[in-house]
Amino acid sequence: MRTTKSVSISLAPEQFKSAERLAKKQNRTISELFREGLRRLEQEEKRGMNAELLAALRAVQDDARRTGLNKMTMQEINREVTAARRAPRTKAARPPAK
Repeated sequence: MRTTKSVSISLAPEQFKSAERLAKKQNRTISELFREGLRRLEQEEKRGMNAELLAALRAVQDDARRTGLNKMTMQEINREVTAARRAPRTKAARPPAK
């Protein structure tokens, strides 16, 4: 049983020549070159998501500092979380159906 799938892609002649040169320079096959390219794109996307999460965390931390919430004890935080969980949730109003 094969553990790989074959795909067919279209490249402009210059792109293909460039890929061939790069693969030869790196002593790789064209397939290895494209697999590595895909891995790098996946890593880059993951780093981008991590950067967004870190930016959101920093924004929350800055807001906590500004409002003085960064000085809460763990017990106070737990009480706030419990109170928020017990508070009744209100449903968002839905737009009228067409």
